[in-house]
Formats: sequence, structure tokens, C-alpha cells
Amino acid sequence: MGNVVLVHGAWSDGSVWREVVGDLHERGHRVLAVQLPMTSLADDVAWTRRHIAALTGPVTVVGHSYGGTVISAAALDNPQVSSLVFVAGYAPDEGETIPMLSDKGVEMPGRAAIRFHPDGWSTVDPEMFADTLAHDLPPRLARILAAVQKPTHAACLTAPAPAGAWHDLPCGYVLSTDDRILDPELQRWFALRAGAAVTELPSGHLSPLSHHEAVATAITTMLRESP
Repeated sequence: MGNVVLVHGAWSDGSVWREVVGDLHERGHRVLAVQLPMTSLADDVAWTRRHIAALTGPVTVVGHSYGGTVISAAALDNPQVSSLVFVAGYAPDEGETIPMLSDKGVEMPGRAAIRFHPDGWSTVDPEMFADTLAHDLPPRLARILAAVQKPTHAACLTAPAPAGAWHDLPCGYVLSTDDRILDPELQRWFALRAGAAVTELPSGHLSPLSHHEAVATAITTMLRESP
């Protein structure tokens, strides 16, 4: 039995992990899925650290998309974290921001779907959500996800990251080869830089929903290999 903390990405919430949670429970693991405030990177990191501390013993921390930035910061100088798993996630190093990293890859069609509002919050255009984030999910589910998406403040996306905890921890990376918002080759670069064990899935960006069993298996493998 192991401990797992799951961290969602931008324009999403903890329910993106619902099938993965069920899979991990069936394998005997203790799981917490964070509901990030999405107000700033610092707030999201603090909330994730709180969830890690709520579990007893070593914890594998998993981040999807923007959640990769959160887990890498939350695991810094945290002896309770035994390993990290990035799921189509950003894995920044010190001083890097999500826009800066995104510019290293090719421009993906999903970028045009993001709407930045005058009050600092951002959303994904509901009419473009399915095609860019959820094209391999059932249309009904894609429409629901677009309707319930959680706005994300620009302060989450533009804050420079601290040093990456992936330098010092065993890492896994679940790569989505059919991603339309985070360049798959940029994902591969993150994995290579972190020295991560890679699981490639023929998935869009929301692999925790479209390929939940494979994502759960990658997390379980990391649990077994963690010190």
C-alpha cells in the first residue's frame, strides 16, 4: 500500500482524477486528490503541501499539465515526498514560467482556445474545449468538462518556478502523443531532462480520463520503485 496525492491542471479540478482514484483504490493505495484554489502558484503549492502532510509516510505526488509545476515546487525540501509523476505535465526549473516553456515547443492549436480576461482570470473557450483538450473523450463528457471548467488566474501561469524537485527525486512521465495543447515533443524534453521513466499513451491532453488504467499503472510502478 502506498500514498498518492493527485494534482490537477489549469481549467480543471480534482474530478479529472476520478477514474484514476478508483483504479488506485482497487490496488490498495491511499489517495488524495487536491482541489487547487488556482489563485496563484504559491497558493496552489501551499494547498498541495497541506495534502501531502495529511498522509502518514512517503508520498508519490502526481501532477497533470500545470499541476506538474505545482508538484515540482511542493516537493522541494519535503522529505515526505518519495517520487514524482508528471502526466502530460510541465516540469519547470528555477525561473522558468509556463509561457516560456510553451514557447520552446511548436505552437499547438489549443493555445488559440485560451481566453485571458481583463480581471486576470483565464478560461478555455467552451466551443473549442472539446477539440483541443478532449477530442478523444465522448462528446457528452467533453461538453460537461467545458461547462464545469475552473477559471485559472494568470498569476498561476506566469509565476517563475523555484528549482525543480525533479532534480533530486525519482520521476515518471506519462506522455500524451496526441496532445493538442502541450506539444508531445516538449513533453518528451521534460521527461528526458528529469531522467524520468516514460509511459507513452496515444492520448489527448486529458489522459487521466481517456486512459485512466494506464495512468494508474504508471503511478503504481513509481510507488514500487520509490525508496
